[in-house]
Amino acid sequence: MKKHVLIGAVLVTLAFVATGLAMSAATNQERPTDVSIVQLIANPNEYHGKFVRVIGFASVEFEGNAVYLHRDDYEYDITKNGLWIDVDFRKQKKFDQRYVLIEGTFNAERKGHHRLFSGAILDIKRIEVWSQVARTRR
Repeated sequence: MKKHVLIGAVLVTLAFVATGLAMSAATNQERPTDVSIVQLIANPNEYHGKFVRVIGFASVEFEGNAVYLHRDDYEYDITKNGLWIDVDFRKQKKFDQRYVLIEGTFNAERKGHHRLFSGAILDIKRIEVWSQVARTRR
């Protein structure tokens, strides 16, 4: 009888541990990793396939959807300081020429139109104008 009680207690404990681990993994997948565009460019393999949050200057235009490190990178066409972003340029024009916060999955292999960029942010879950986000934090 004691063996059955002990085995039952062990199984219940293992079930709680497994449930806790599964919930922890799900929570971690939902929270983006805050990174800079510099980190993604310098260490693309470290972040490949990870859910990330970046802030940068957005260009939303035909064959040129990207988020750049700085406005100057866009203006001087320094595409390697940018990441391709997977958005519909016709529906997301409000983000064009603005600093934005973007959350999505980083892909080190996708380089955008003519492979001009240093990676891509796909499956975007959140995009907001950064000045609006920054104001709400004050």
